[in-house]
Amino acid sequence: MLHLLDTPPQALPSVSKRDIEQAWEAAQGVVARTVPPRGFHFAVPAQAPLALTLHDRDAVAWAAAVDAIADLSTPRGVSLCLRLLGLIELMSRAGWVRAWFSLGRAGAEIAPALLQAAALAPLNQNGGFDECALRALLPGATARG
Repeated sequence: MLHLLDTPPQALPSVSKRDIEQAWEAAQGVVARTVPPRGFHFAVPAQAPLALTLHDRDAVAWAAAVDAIADLSTPRGVSLCLRLLGLIELMSRAGWVRAWFSLGRAGAEIAPALLQAAALAPLNQNGGFDECALRALLPGATARG
């Protein structure tokens, strides 16, 4: 499935903290299965279009979950999807973000401040987070108190 957008990723709108919470909840209930890749094609002024393709079955399943609640045929839906996938990617690799969530038997508990930052942080030209901008949106130098 291919989603066509007439704007680059960094021009996608921010979303609400509640949007991110709902996307996280929807994604948690998804069972990854073999599904075809899902892609995004962004028009980028004065450059070649940007194509992003999700091949990872978990990422494709999470995108489908977001599509069910936010319609990936809209810029808002795509923004929400990229933000959810970006948050999951960030949580998996960035040591500094570990202070903002915990993992337990019931899953991940994410600090509201991290969800808020993920909702508002600008996306970069590749559709991921501008990590410095996201960090700047978090309160203080330490995690939740």
